Amino acid sequence: MDRRNFLRNAAGSFLGYSVIAVAPQTLMASTERALAANANTKTPQGKHSLTFNPIMKSVALNCDVLVSGGGLAGIAAALSAARKGSKVVLVQNRSRLGGNSSSEIRMHPMGLKSEALGQREGGIIEELKLENAAKNPLLSWEVWDLMLYDKCVSEPNITLLLDTSVYSVEKKGSEIKAALARSDADMTEYKISAKMFVDASGDSLMAISAGAEIMTGREGPDAFGEKRGGYDEIGTRQGSSIMFTTKTLDHPAPYKAPSWAKKLDESHFKNRPINNNFDFGYWWIELGGVYDAIRDNNLLRRELLAIIFGIWDYIKNSGKFPEADNRVLDWIGMVPGRRDTVRIVGDRILTQHDIEGKWREFDDAVAVGGWPMDDHPKGGFFDSNRGACAQDHSVPYYNIPFSCLYAKGLDNLLMAGRNISCSHVAFTSTRVMCTCAAMGQAAGTAAHICAKSSTTPRKLRNTPSALKALQNELLRDDQTIIGVSSDDPRDLARKARVSASESAEGSKPENVVSGSTLDFPKQNLNRWVAPAAKKPWIKLEWDAPQKISQVRIVFDSLFGPTTQTSIPYLLKAIKRGPERCVVKDYTLTAILPNGSEKVLADVKGNYQKLAAHKFKQILAKGIRIDVSATNGAQQARIKEIRAEA
Repeated sequence: MDRRNFLRNAAGSFLGYSVIAVAPQTLMASTERALAANANTKTPQGKHSLTFNPIMKSVALNCDVLVSGGGLAGIAAALSAARKGSKVVLVQNRSRLGGNSSSEIRMHPMGLKSEALGQREGGIIEELKLENAAKNPLLSWEVWDLMLYDKCVSEPNITLLLDTSVYSVEKKGSEIKAALARSDADMTEYKISAKMFVDASGDSLMAISAGAEIMTGREGPDAFGEKRGGYDEIGTRQGSSIMFTTKTLDHPAPYKAPSWAKKLDESHFKNRPINNNFDFGYWWIELGGVYDAIRDNNLLRRELLAIIFGIWDYIKNSGKFPEADNRVLDWIGMVPGRRDTVRIVGDRILTQHDIEGKWREFDDAVAVGGWPMDDHPKGGFFDSNRGACAQDHSVPYYNIPFSCLYAKGLDNLLMAGRNISCSHVAFTSTRVMCTCAAMGQAAGTAAHICAKSSTTPRKLRNTPSALKALQNELLRDDQTIIGVSSDDPRDLARKARVSASESAEGSKPENVVSGSTLDFPKQNLNRWVAPAAKKPWIKLEWDAPQKISQVRIVFDSLFGPTTQTSIPYLLKAIKRGPERCVVKDYTLTAILPNGSEKVLADVKGNYQKLAAHKFKQILAKGIRIDVSATNGAQQARIKEIRAEA
């Protein structure tokens, strides 16, 4: 479908999630100061140099990478590019970050099942989840919002623009030159010039405005020969959901539904069991598969709210749930969480066949997925004769290729999240938020490399040395990629002899320099394990002294489920606080050429999986890590140690 016909025929507004974030120099610095440092807002005559709208202030910004969309994919893209040294503008159309995981929507981020692969997605999404586990023991959604905000505004290379929407672009040939964005809350319009653009908005207005080829809805079984392609009618989609929460009082609480609530009976729930779960409900309150989730957003919100009040009326007044007598509604979302809008065509379209095994042939793998192929009927809640979803759990994990993360026909547009290049069947697995964040980290890292080297994503993908450099960079930052090992020439640890005070569970000290951190369940091929109570140490030594200025350590964070959530079964499984497996207290010591020692870091209270220690360059013939304590586990575990000049 061409762009003009799509915009004319679609029932959805494409002023969606995108908007980039500004990171001031410090938390005390204001957005205004950050903008002033980067903006050219006036001509020598004192008038605004941009005149999109006479009542709006016009601001011009320049950056290396523009990220549209502040969900988990956009946050990961922005942080990854900024931490590499790119100047990033992150644009988010809401007042808070997090997308579907924010306190406005409250859908818990899910993805790879760690018990199947042996670890989670790694990288930035693991960092965010571990930060939340350590600092948000109540699992407050508002605290989750603020943690995401803190991560972005604490990064000096990010400029964050909240309440701002990208609505158009300026192009020259196949290259995007600038994005146009506006904030009605600030009465400001922005022209944001960049070298690379990342559409992580889900709804893809920036990509559509740039003329990207798009896909929307189901293709049917014949398009890609997919067995699951016939689940529902061609062109239909998955719907949007609104969540609600309840609390218990110490006395009965009668309930009277508003007049506009849906009148529901037991026939509506025969395939959508309530199961006495009143705390957090219910993802299957879903509509929109035969609508456009964007342009019909207000209609869907009204209908979804009417369903919620109808469900609560049924729970409270049908007589079937006396255990809800003391229950009251506590929170109801007002922003429908969108699942399914637009996908952007890339050089490769990921399909069911790839997820089921052809992924092993990818030479450009950059992220991992593992959510089941999880389709939902077009009728949503009112399709009561069908199950609320149809899940295929036969595929435990798979790699996602880089060629799905940049747009066909455009030179400098990448995408990350639910809008990547995939069939609808593949989308039913890739759409979940932790997988989206892993793709965001890959897209942001690639955007930085392309901006720095003045190349395109397509050239990067098709240049073996550049593609391997991208994979090495992702592995260095703890991104999980199945079957890909690092051969990063910066890593001096690979040349070292490795020894340890002791080892356990069949592990060996040299496992920490294998080039891989992936161990399938019940394996210890790529990690070192030792009893924490014995205060173990591990040491790297070189034949000749080496110049080093950074040591990177990857600990092990696999103990149990970790996510921001309100869903009861996860709340029961999650241990609040730091992950027990992560090493908590340790020292990093350099062994100098004369045999003396220099403490480079004395760490107390660590809870992160990846620890990067930077220091003034020294000459050392070895380094040693002495473990004092974990966060509760009996064994100390280290997956990787890197040393760099």
